Amino acid sequence: MTNTELVLNMLAEVAATEISIARQPYGFKESAETAKVAREQLESKTGKSAVSKLNAKD
Repeated sequence: MTNTELVLNMLAEVAATEISIARQPYGFKESAETAKVAREQLESKTGKSAVSKLNAKD
């Protein structure tokens, strides 16, 4: 798992928490949208995939 993947996972967790506090989301899909958009924008700007084949142990 790369630093980028770790940060995007953290963003997804924070977004889910904040959305849950602000209003009752309709499941994980709604909460995950923030991290998805961030990942897509990062990939678009860098031209590289934000997802790697590495796992947290590597």
